[in-house]
Amino acid sequence: MTLGGYVSSTGVGLSCPQWPLCPQGLIPSYEFLIEYIHRTIAATTGLLVFLTMVFVLRGRHSTKPTKLFSIIAAAAVVGQITLGAIVINEKLHADLVTAHLGLGLILYSSMIFVVINIFYTNVNLKSLQPSNLSSQDSDSRVSFSNK
Repeated sequence: MTLGGYVSSTGVGLSCPQWPLCPQGLIPSYEFLIEYIHRTIAATTGLLVFLTMVFVLRGRHSTKPTKLFSIIAAAAVVGQITLGAIVINEKLHADLVTAHLGLGLILYSSMIFVVINIFYTNVNLKSLQPSNLSSQDSDSRVSFSNK
């Protein structure tokens, strides 16, 4: 999002007026470099979000909210790609740029939720593994009663 803000505020958003590639194809000239880096990082981030969604949906211990937010994040990626193309085609219309930023915030916050939930799910699972429970010490067993 920081790079997108830089691209927008410096006015280089239209330096690469074609979408998805710049005029010289995959390897742009120096004048298109900033916008090209923005698009490359966005594409890489999108791929990582989709991979995260796949692993979360296939995970045995993923909670429903984690699955839901991973789907929301993947949908936001699709929306970002679509909206990014529209922003370029509409020559950086202010309302569209604002919507692009807003959708980026939804994507970012969804991924933060997913990562925090995955972390705490893994911590909880590790604390419940049999190797962490002593068969000789009854106080170390998991108990849900109040003593």
